[in-house]
Amino acid sequence: MIVELHGRGFTDLHAVENPLTSLADDAERTRKMVRQVDGPVLLVGHSYGGAVITEAGDLPNVAGLVYIAAFAPDAGESPGQISQELPPAAFENIAPDSDGYLWIKQDTFHESFCQDLDADEALVMAVTQKAPLGSTFGDNVTSPAWKKKPVWYQVSAQDRMIHPDKERRMAQRMNPRKIVELDAGHASLASQPGPVADLIEAAADELGS
Repeated sequence: MIVELHGRGFTDLHAVENPLTSLADDAERTRKMVRQVDGPVLLVGHSYGGAVITEAGDLPNVAGLVYIAAFAPDAGESPGQISQELPPAAFENIAPDSDGYLWIKQDTFHESFCQDLDADEALVMAVTQKAPLGSTFGDNVTSPAWKKKPVWYQVSAQDRMIHPDKERRMAQRMNPRKIVELDAGHASLASQPGPVADLIEAAADELGS
């Protein structure tokens, strides 16, 4: 995805290294990076990252939000609550370790997270996955930025980590500028970088960013 966007002329790209210790910590880390950018920022969040940009996207220089197969909680909602309301196909393949960090089981990672990538790519992603504290998924959003900012959403129709119907419902209630549905698994930004980049580029063009 980074290479795809860079090739389209997006040279001022930043990836937030979230501590994954709480939603508040992750949102604050994101705000710190946004404040360092001179000019408008288009925040893009994948998966749990959608909750982070929902919480952190209220800064004045955030021009818009793009959700890629992502959680988009309302006030008082958490990613964990959303998953429990309509469990995704691979929900049982997520398990905590002895320290309370949540992992997707390596032997089921491919089928759970990125069934539309090849086995080698899935293996690398499985081994290098970053585990959040389990309590992070229970943290509620306080003031959703999507109620104030322009929004775009990409639904993954074959998602096994967030139920596709939940993605559709979260997208629709935000009244986004555009919804794109792809025949993709959860890791759509890796399996279909072109169409995902198309959505991000369309958002940036519409905002004049």
